[in-house]
Amino acid sequence: MLDRQSMVPALYRDAMSRYAGHVQLVTTALGSERRGVTITAACSVSDNPATVLICLNNTNVKNEIFFKSGVFALNALGAHHQGLADAFSGKMNLTNDERFAAGTFDTLVTGAPVLADALAAFDCRVTEIKEASTHHIIFGEVMAVRFSETKPALLYMNRDYHTL
Repeated sequence: MLDRQSMVPALYRDAMSRYAGHVQLVTTALGSERRGVTITAACSVSDNPATVLICLNNTNVKNEIFFKSGVFALNALGAHHQGLADAFSGKMNLTNDERFAAGTFDTLVTGAPVLADALAAFDCRVTEIKEASTHHIIFGEVMAVRFSETKPALLYMNRDYHTL
């Protein structure tokens, strides 16, 4: 059996910065309250039933709405969304209303805000939430999808945006 060794968080983050991730905007709503967060920690889990997962920091109390709402939309961002990614990342210190004003949002099935021109949008019903260290892993069954025209994807690697 291997001894468990502690990984220095800064070293781990430096290594992970070399890992390219598609930039996503995850959104939710509960009543009149909305929340959106720029993430790269999201992926497909299954196609039957269609399921995705997202990872959200559990130390940010504003993320609690994701745990309570029961729904979320995973919006794949394109290169043309870099300003939107910055707005929802917190870099710009915008209010929640200012963040949502930076894009055009509507809804599909669940009531979660969906970015109208996302490369792909997955409208999801939460099926399971697991706590893992500093994050929650939220699984969502995809209730609806929408595609836009094919455009270059927005990626994040080496602590900067890139396109593909």
